[in-house]
Amino acid sequence: MLKIFNTLTRKKEIFKPIEKKKISLYVCGVTVYDYCHIGHARTFIFFDVVNRYFKKLGYKVKYVRNITDIDDKIILKSKLKKIDYKILTKKMINSMTIDFDHLNILKPDFEPLVTNHISEIISFISILLKKKYAYINFNGDVVFPINKFKNYGELSRKKYIKKDYNNTIYSEKNDFILWKKSKNTEFFWDSPWGNGRPGWHIECSTICYKYFGSSLDIHGGGSDLIFPHHENENAQSICFNQKKYVNYWMHTGMIILNNRKMSKSYGNIFLIKDLKNKFLSDAIRHYFLSTNYRHPIYYNIENLRNSEKVIKKFYFCINLIHINKNKINFKNNSCKYINLFKQYMDNNFNTREALFILLRLSKKIIYLYKSENFQKAQFFSEKLFYLGKILGFFLFKDFRQDENNLNKENSKLKKIKKLVKLREQARKLNLWEKSDFLREKLIKLGVYVEDQKDKTFWKIVE
Repeated sequence: MLKIFNTLTRKKEIFKPIEKKKISLYVCGVTVYDYCHIGHARTFIFFDVVNRYFKKLGYKVKYVRNITDIDDKIILKSKLKKIDYKILTKKMINSMTIDFDHLNILKPDFEPLVTNHISEIISFISILLKKKYAYINFNGDVVFPINKFKNYGELSRKKYIKKDYNNTIYSEKNDFILWKKSKNTEFFWDSPWGNGRPGWHIECSTICYKYFGSSLDIHGGGSDLIFPHHENENAQSICFNQKKYVNYWMHTGMIILNNRKMSKSYGNIFLIKDLKNKFLSDAIRHYFLSTNYRHPIYYNIENLRNSEKVIKKFYFCINLIHINKNKINFKNNSCKYINLFKQYMDNNFNTREALFILLRLSKKIIYLYKSENFQKAQFFSEKLFYLGKILGFFLFKDFRQDENNLNKENSKLKKIKKLVKLREQARKLNLWEKSDFLREKLIKLGVYVEDQKDKTFWKIVE
């Protein structure tokens, strides 16, 4: 039974989709004024796993992730670079696509640009004005008055003093803009209220309404979006539809660097395009999935290196024995590892514990292989591959990148087993000098050796 932590209610709830075996999933996408950073990597890797897992459970997922291609930051950046904003956004979208493809993030079913939905946004705002959930302020902007929505603050847990609303003279400081009147001859679209462009929050409400109707199952994003973005989006959508907007709000935790949240204002941003040149893509995925998605991640390069070691171990295990990776069929998933994996994933997508299952599998595979129980090693190797694919691992381009290392490890293992066998034979023949010589060779290969009565116990320790 799948449970999801709902940001709105602050508790885990049993997941019940609006439509049987269908999922409506919306995640706030990138504002494309700069290259994508590791905060984007964390959020979109996690929701990629959510998408994959629902599909593995047999759901038909409709996944929408927008792209904000008009915004104050985009306008400012284009002016600083002295290029047309469309050239800037196109370049950043291309870079984003390359980064996400490298991280094996599946493309959403729909990836709408805000600038392709201006007419729908204008229609949405017109209805809010008609229902008196919006007003035009002294600047000519169309504004949403927060005190018109009695539950404003319910998502972010922020409290506001409600005052009497006057359409002509009163404007609450937290009222937010739906349509921003243009102050120059650039960056605008025509509307019933004059030339301008959409506010940030209205775009997601409009796009969700277009693709999902009045309600959707899951709405996700980074925790930095809870306020004001998702709070405002929730308010205007409920007022527009007169019904519950989102059934489950999900948010990923922040990334902390040097005891500060990662932010361009602090100058502590790490870009995906730089990180992917240093680490295998699966290692980056492993790193971000090894912490509960709601918790902050304290960015640490050493932990990334550890994730790479784990990923290399996984690749090593699935390539110890030849398995037909394209024809693995698990109609009977009675394996305890798969059942445990599902239990953890059903508990609010606990990828941290799910990864421990993969690690346990890898240790078992190596043990079985050393024991020359190749049939069982293959069985569990297939399970490891199957579960890893659910988490988005095993791209094979990673394998090709690291193929030489894997071949070396395979060769090393064969050499160790041969030396152990020769040493056991030497001991049986009382050839103690040869036995000691072979022991030294094993130690140099990083092998711990312990002689038991009838057999030599050995283990790779480095």
